Amino acid sequence: MDVYDAASLPSDDNVNAYAFCLDLAHDWFLQKGAMIAYYGDARFDPLSALSSASAFVAARFSSPVYVQDWVVASGSGKVVVADRGFDVNSFSLEDGNLTVRAGNLLAFDSALQLQQSIVPGFLTLLGTGRFIASSNGPVVFVEPPFRADPEALLGWADCPSPSQHFDAAWMAASISGMLSGAFGRASGEERQYDFTGSGTILLQSSEQTRDDPAVLRLVEQQTQLLSPTQAAQLAATLQARASRT
Repeated sequence: MDVYDAASLPSDDNVNAYAFCLDLAHDWFLQKGAMIAYYGDARFDPLSALSSASAFVAARFSSPVYVQDWVVASGSGKVVVADRGFDVNSFSLEDGNLTVRAGNLLAFDSALQLQQSIVPGFLTLLGTGRFIASSNGPVVFVEPPFRADPEALLGWADCPSPSQHFDAAWMAASISGMLSGAFGRASGEERQYDFTGSGTILLQSSEQTRDDPAVLRLVEQQTQLLSPTQAAQLAATLQARASRT
């Protein structure tokens, strides 16, 4: 059994397959709940408290929907991050453009810039630096053209955002497919993300994903555009979907 202290913990490297140790030589953006332990004089300031006062934070984190879910880790010491016992890995970007599932992005270097993706539930990192992400099983890297199950998709780098492909033949031939489509639910069999062009797609070795609270907040904001009648219709549809889950 390995027993660590501040000196023996690795620096900017994996402690094991499920935990990563950050050296706070500079500031890191950290998803709330990702930190499981730390040594030293580390501070964790809510992004929502800093965004209006810090031009640096505002320039680096451009996603209002996710502001309340992140903190800035600063000071000195070592911070260990993990996620539900999932695999945790560090990735480097070199003047890159990578979009990753928001629930799996644990931390990123303050040298990188984060933007909200046009695909709900995903965030885009730009520039040069490192980020830490989790995956349910090892990450699989593939090149387009490629179609990915929405639940297995972890992200994509240096390629256009995907379009959605619906397999009408599968849905027509499958009673479960027709019911899923009717009630707004989809799986990899009837709906996929379709990638074209060049770049790299990242897949996790599972279809298990974390509920993203920011997606719910985004949808709730959009429902303000509905009339009372439309809102009632949406409520009935959601209730029917929930009863069949």
